[in-house]
Amino acid sequence: MIRKLTNTDFQSILNVVNNAAIAFKGKIPNDRCKEPYMPTQELQEEIRSGVQFYGCIEDNTLIAVMGIQPVNDVTLIRHAYVLTSHQRKGLGEKLLKHLLSLAKTSTVYVGTWEAAPWAIKFYGKHGFKLVSTQEKNNLLKKYWNIPERQVETSVVLELKRQPK
Repeated sequence: MIRKLTNTDFQSILNVVNNAAIAFKGKIPNDRCKEPYMPTQELQEEIRSGVQFYGCIEDNTLIAVMGIQPVNDVTLIRHAYVLTSHQRKGLGEKLLKHLLSLAKTSTVYVGTWEAAPWAIKFYGKHGFKLVSTQEKNNLLKKYWNIPERQVETSVVLELKRQPK
C-alpha cells in the first residue's frame, strides 16, 4: 500500500533512507558518504523545504520511500530508497509511478549520484533522460539546495510530459 507519510513516520523514513544508503558505500566519493547517511536534521530540513514523502507499507512497516517537491515551474523527485531486504521487487517503480501521477508540471527532474549507475538505469527505464553537464550544473543550483561538491558528483535526469 502506498500512502502519504506524516510526522509520525519520521523515524521510519530515516530508517529506510539510512538502511538503503548502504548501497552507496564505496561507490560515491568518501567525502559525501557520511554516517548516518541522512541525519535527523537533514531530513527535517528537506521536509521544511517542501519535500512530501510517500511510502510503501507492508505489514504496518514502512519499506520504501520517495519524495516529491514542486519547485517553481518543475517537479523534483527526491530521496528514493527501499529497504535492502525489499529491493528489486518493483517498489521503486510503484512509488515513482504514483508520484508522477501527482506531479502537476510538464517537466520532472531527478538528481542522483553519478556513481550510482543502477539509479540512472532505473530512471532511464521510466523515460528520464540525462541532461548535459552544463545543464545539470545549472539545474542543481537553481532547483536544489546542495553543496558544490555534490553538484560536481551528481547527474540530473529529465522527464518531459504533456502538461496536466
